[in-house]
Parts: sequence; C-alpha cells; structure tokens
Amino acid sequence: MNSFGNIFRLTTFGESHGKGVGGVVDGMPAGIEIDTAYIQQELDRRRPGQSSIVTARKESDRVEILSGVFEGRTTGTPIGFVVYNQDQHSSDYDNLRTCYRPSHADYTYTMKYGLRDHRGGGRSSARETISRCVAGALAKTALARLGIRVCAYTSQVGPIALPGCYTDYDLSRIDDNIVRCPDAETARRMIDLISAVKADGDTIGGVITGVVQGVPVGLGEPVFNKLHADLGAAMLGINAVKGFEYGMGFEGVQYRGSQMNDTFVVRDGRVSTTTNHSGGIQGGISNGQDIYFRVAFKPVATLLRDVETIDRDGNSVVVKARGRHDPCVLPRAVPVVEAMAAMVVLDHYLMNKTKHL
Repeated sequence: MNSFGNIFRLTTFGESHGKGVGGVVDGMPAGIEIDTAYIQQELDRRRPGQSSIVTARKESDRVEILSGVFEGRTTGTPIGFVVYNQDQHSSDYDNLRTCYRPSHADYTYTMKYGLRDHRGGGRSSARETISRCVAGALAKTALARLGIRVCAYTSQVGPIALPGCYTDYDLSRIDDNIVRCPDAETARRMIDLISAVKADGDTIGGVITGVVQGVPVGLGEPVFNKLHADLGAAMLGINAVKGFEYGMGFEGVQYRGSQMNDTFVVRDGRVSTTTNHSGGIQGGISNGQDIYFRVAFKPVATLLRDVETIDRDGNSVVVKARGRHDPCVLPRAVPVVEAMAAMVVLDHYLMNKTKHL
C-alpha cells in the first residue's frame, strides 16, 4: 500500500538510491494559492546535511511540481511532484548486499518479495518521507485558511526530557536550534548528547511532541476512522516510530476518573473545558480543544561500528556500515510528524463536510 488518506490522498513512489522520489496528491481543494517557497522550506527542514547532528548526505531536495497548479493556484486535479536524487553513494552499501542488518527491513523485505534493494534501504528508506513533507505542506496551506495550525518539536532525546507541557513553551522558537527543541538550555544538552553518541559510532532515540490548534468540533468518525486512531496510524507509519499516545496517554493510568475528567464550561459564549487531559479528542471526535500527542522514535538501526549478524545463507558475519547516516532521526523527523498530522486533519475536515447538506 503506497497511498494514504481518504479524500485528501497521497500516493508516493521512489527509492533512496533510485532516480528520485515523488508523489501524487489527490483531493486538494481548488483555488488555494500555493507558495512553492514554503513547500521548499518544509523540505529544507527535512533534508540531509543541514547540521552536524544529522547525516552528511548532500541533497538540495528541490521539488518540481508537475501538475495540478495553474497560475499559482490549485486546480482541484491531481498534484504530481518529484524530487530527484543527486548524492547517492551506492557503493557504500556493497558490503551489505547479502547481509541482514540488525533491526532493519533487510530480512523482512527479502522474505516478503524474494529480493531487496540494498542501496540505502531502497523503498524502506526514510527518504520516502520527502513525499509526505510535500503533501503535508499542501495540507498545512489549506488548513491555515481555516485557522488550523500544526507544529511539532523534539521533547526528549534519550534520557533528556523537556519538562512540563507544550503550553509552557513558545512554540515559535522550535526552529531556533538544530535539534528543534523550543527550550534553548534543554536543546543544548540534547545536541551535546547526540554529538557524543555520534562520535561513538552509535545512535539514540527520543520523542517528538505534536500540537494541532484551532481544530473545529466534530472531526473524526464515531467507530472506525476515529480521529486519534487515524493520527496514530499516520505516526506509526513513519520510519523508526515505536509508539504513539495522545492527551495524557499512558501517564493518565495512575489517576482516578475524578482527576482525569475534563469539566465542561462556557467561556465567551463557547463550550470549553477546564482541563484538556483528553487531548482535544473525545469519542474519536475533536472537541475544539488543542490536540496534542507524543511519538516515540527508536535509535537508528545503522551503527558505524562492527555488528554481528547473518548473511542470506545463514552464515554468521560481522559488518560495519559505511556512508552517511543519522545518529538521531528526531531533528529531521519533526517536519514529517507535522506533515502526517496535517494530512490527517485536512482529510477529516473534508470528510466531515459530507455529513451535512
């Protein structure tokens, strides 16, 4: 399955070391002004080589819009786009052609398809997320017209966690540092940790927090396609993601219902709640409060050190990865989390429009 979404729908194609990656977006409303510089800005936030704590692969990741936009506005027809690969070092992966790297998709892809593209992981590479960032930029552009804002930030790297809640921080400062954490001191500690891990040829994981503000009441389906379920599916479909929670999530299990219930009140003539433990979603449907969630990313599986594994014949071997790899995916994954959240919310907004005549 290479497509995501219902009405707002993205289909992606391409491999890490192929000619390029791209996609087709269907269901984008017509007449929306498109800022190609903004789309490129979102890709630049994801691209490799942007700082000392990410992979050094040098890609400009320039997007080329092929269809669906005329005189700067969407036409309502499919939006096709492509980003060409320019800096592949495929020979770096020659020693991995017959080996199964631990915790990678090498073994499962081979068992499923009978073969695999060993160059940079092929289709399993996170380079596929370029297409998600393009579609996410389109979705965020449409959502901005509705007063809906989507953002995400690095809230934990290894044991270093940002204290408190998203409301404690100025979210406009997320991109002020290379780790994309809105608190400068915590960001410095995170960067130091990632740098130390990188120097050791190792990797480390962490958590990205997402926030969606300005969501109207009523998005989401009552049984299947609940809003939080679709958000969870979107996040769990991102490379290296191992967990998703929204609202109070797992922390909420230690409290009683009397402590967790969000009491309804009327503020300025509108229904609101005194707290937001539910994370803006109740019964699978948005209640008008901020939606917030957390996404757990595992440490990158590729280590720049000797690792034990087996080859396709079952022989024990020792391999060492070569080339350019991320010691921590979080800084580059922030725009991907935003993109997936934006696509889900826009898709549900468009589905909700069909509920009334």
